[in-house]
Amino acid sequence: MAWGSSFLKSSPPPPPLPPPVVPRSGPEIDATTVASLLGVVALLAGAYAISTKALPRTASLKIRILFIWHLFDALVHFVFEGSFLWNCFFVSYALPTSFAAQKNLHVTLFTPPDVYWLGIKDRLYGANYGESPASRLWQEYAKADKRWGGTDLTVISLELLTVFVAGPLALWICWSLRGEERKGVLKKWFWMVILATGEIYGGWMTFAPEWLSGSPNLDTSNWMYLYLYLAFFNGLWVVFPLWVLWEAYAAMSAAMSQAEMVDLVNYLKKDD
Repeated sequence: MAWGSSFLKSSPPPPPLPPPVVPRSGPEIDATTVASLLGVVALLAGAYAISTKALPRTASLKIRILFIWHLFDALVHFVFEGSFLWNCFFVSYALPTSFAAQKNLHVTLFTPPDVYWLGIKDRLYGANYGESPASRLWQEYAKADKRWGGTDLTVISLELLTVFVAGPLALWICWSLRGEERKGVLKKWFWMVILATGEIYGGWMTFAPEWLSGSPNLDTSNWMYLYLYLAFFNGLWVVFPLWVLWEAYAAMSAAMSQAEMVDLVNYLKKDD
């Protein structure tokens, strides 16, 4: 009888899954905040240090600024935005199987209804669910823009181009700037125009969906989020590309004027 009663008893329920990592929130300046900002400064300092070795002493100030900017641009794309893609593809959290358990989780989906990142329905991907320094870095930025802690399809699509196209192109531009300043001027400016246009377009496509939908993922309530994270760091990739486009226009106009002058001289010589 005792055996029968024990047999009829239900087996103990399986232990619950651990909850997902709680994303960082609140205007808190801690070790992660400081390390993230120092990382940006370190990349800029590294770009400057390399410029002193890679460029000839006769290089003009404009060429030095262009070299430092494009090298800094490439390093940011590879180091920071590359780590963002790593989080999106390889950092995940397995959802509980029961719907009742799922609806109690504090998670945010960044895909449309019935659309799943990588087609996987039972896992959530992104920096919000990791504990590595790379995850913590993007959790810090996600306090200002939530999309960077998860898997927003527009952001990831742009970052794939940024890391695997814009980054290598920026390095190639740096390599071309090491050569003789007056050699292949138009070719150098052509590729700088391509990259600068892509950077501005990427910034527009990053923020235009937010502006058109009332900015549900942006937090501008804190000065650090608004002016440092959103305005300053994103503004760099607007101000410098616009300056590059302006300089490219001036350089190409000057080259065309010189070519027109040569054609005019040759034409007048023929008449003589």
